[in-house]
Amino acid sequence: MIRLPSTHAAVTAPLVASSTRFPGIPIGRSLLDGRPFHLSPVLVHDAVLPATNSLALGGLGSGKSTTAKARAHREILHHDHQYVVIDSFGEGASGEWAALTRSLDGRVIDARSFTLNPVSELLPPEVREQLVRSLILAVEPTALTPQATHALQHALNNPKSTALGGLVDALTNPEEGRWPAARLAEWGVGAAIALSRYTDGSLRGLFDGEDAGLPPTDVSIVSFDFSRLDRNSPAIPSLMAAVTCWVEHVWLPQSTAVHRHLVLEEAWQILLSPATSELIQRLLKNSRKASLSLDVVMHTLSDLGEGKARDLARLCEIVHVGRLGPEEAAIVGVLLGLPQWAIDRIPRLGPGQAVWRVGPDYVDIIETILTEEEATLTDTSGRRRKAQQAAGITAGVTVEQEIAPPEPDDQGQDDGDQDDGLSILSGEWDWDMPPNVLDIRHQDAIQAAQEGRCSEAADLAALGERDDIAAHGINSPEAVSWISTRALVADLCGSPSQAAQLRATVARMGNNNADWYGPAPDTSPTSHPEPEQPTPDPDDNPTPASLRRLWPAAAVILALSLGIAFVWAHPGGDVTKAQQAEHTQQARQTQESKAEAPPPYKGEAGASLSIDGVSASVTAYWSEDEKRVIVSVSAPYDTVAQYLRIDGGGKTATSERGEGQAVLVERPEIELPVSDPRADVTVRVAIGGATWKEGSRAESREIRLSPVTGIASDAKSGEELG
Repeated sequence: MIRLPSTHAAVTAPLVASSTRFPGIPIGRSLLDGRPFHLSPVLVHDAVLPATNSLALGGLGSGKSTTAKARAHREILHHDHQYVVIDSFGEGASGEWAALTRSLDGRVIDARSFTLNPVSELLPPEVREQLVRSLILAVEPTALTPQATHALQHALNNPKSTALGGLVDALTNPEEGRWPAARLAEWGVGAAIALSRYTDGSLRGLFDGEDAGLPPTDVSIVSFDFSRLDRNSPAIPSLMAAVTCWVEHVWLPQSTAVHRHLVLEEAWQILLSPATSELIQRLLKNSRKASLSLDVVMHTLSDLGEGKARDLARLCEIVHVGRLGPEEAAIVGVLLGLPQWAIDRIPRLGPGQAVWRVGPDYVDIIETILTEEEATLTDTSGRRRKAQQAAGITAGVTVEQEIAPPEPDDQGQDDGDQDDGLSILSGEWDWDMPPNVLDIRHQDAIQAAQEGRCSEAADLAALGERDDIAAHGINSPEAVSWISTRALVADLCGSPSQAAQLRATVARMGNNNADWYGPAPDTSPTSHPEPEQPTPDPDDNPTPASLRRLWPAAAVILALSLGIAFVWAHPGGDVTKAQQAEHTQQARQTQESKAEAPPPYKGEAGASLSIDGVSASVTAYWSEDEKRVIVSVSAPYDTVAQYLRIDGGGKTATSERGEGQAVLVERPEIELPVSDPRADVTVRVAIGGATWKEGSRAESREIRLSPVTGIASDAKSGEELG
């Protein structure tokens, strides 16, 4: 994967989450925009996601294993996928995948009782050789020289080699072959010594029987439980070597599922073992051809060393990173090519929250959501709760309450204080998502400006404004809030005049309190805050149509008021006809002046339009001094726009997606002088869609924008644009 420059990644990566959708099982919700997050990697087009392998990282209690188990549960139930799990950690008398495996009618195999004859005639010859080679490498990594390999192959063809003991005899007392027996015996000494560990040494009983003892291949999930073995036991590498070899040569060829998954819990043990690392790397590289996804779960990449960590990161297209320390987060971020904003969030993630990277471009922060059943099946904190109860400590809720659906608070937010820290969802997956759970885009832009990265801050604000205009409309609070952010960025970057113009635009739009995303840092020289302005009532900003309906009534009321005042001033009723005529004439003039009063001035206009299959937005802002107007065109992040152009008043601005560029970051804009601030402005907007090629003519439309009504319309047909 080619890593984007840090500035480009920081600009583009946070915005993908606002609109990108993936097919598949529900996983959770985005903490950037609140939308539901779905993903089944095998269902994503291979142009977007070439491989389906995944890597889950995170510290203790981060929720990485819970997310892996929830994904497996849903893929099996929804899509009939098949799983093999190497379960290296557990609680109580079984591994942590045992409850889930049994609930799906799977098979849990205790590694302590697992026996296998690696040279059984039930296995194909190539499987027998690979199994034996793996067992030798597990205990003696340097034993298999080219000469020893030849001696082993010769011994495997000996009729005595129907069990591991017979194979050792064939190595130490070989029959004549292409090479003399004495030389074959000399070459086979190292392999024979290694295999003797399984026939006469500490590993006796695992692989020296006559029975092949192969696990079933037709169940939904098989979990090999290594949790009750000593973590330092030499049997673990050997057993893992046998299991991974069985996966490659028996399970994959015999499985009939549409897609298969191999889950490696505590994967560092497997990836660092010479007996298994080569095999796992081979499975990773051939996973697409084998219709296999390797789901690797481990604490951190630094356990592997730089070389193996880079190889693993390169072969995994899906990565989710839970809470890690700042130093480890920085290492992981560099290896995975994560943007800086995501790296900064990793140490502050809560349980069940993770930074997800899907493919080369998509980055989001996802909170896993569980059903009640899944919360029970994936619970791994029973011992901790018992310890707390024994010490008289309560976590504020009982065990039953921890796995029950969260009650909404007054704002409709979930309490979120579950056992694993993961949100629990009851019932169906059609939940109502909040409009915005946590929008950190504004703070990212402001922080960039505070750190002196003014160009990046301006790009972040412009991209955020563009997306929110496309999603919510040009006059929405979400879009207006970006103008306030741009003003603050301008202040921090030393452009007070531009900041004043932007704030004036917000004031004209009636959104003085547009900082809905949270408090911004105080940049004023005084520490005394100004009194908060009252929020205007919606009726305080009437539309032009409503004003036209109110003017006649207002004129009549004014005339009546003048008449009443006159009668009050002359109670005797001694009024001349000339005085009556004068008052009538004044009332008529007042009514005429009210009727002829110009409508209110908005000073901005915009609308959405569609050209060449691309949904875009055109906006215009008139300056506070009413001497110029800035017109721009933009397209949402997830469109296929290749080319944008805007022409007007003899000026032209363009933006073209370059080779290898993920998105049109720049939006073209032109600044035009105006002599009459109330006159409409007409521009031509051209957009090249998915099929546009450099040098070809792009489709275009002429758009008329009114600073008085704020309406944009087609200049030829007069059709008002939405």
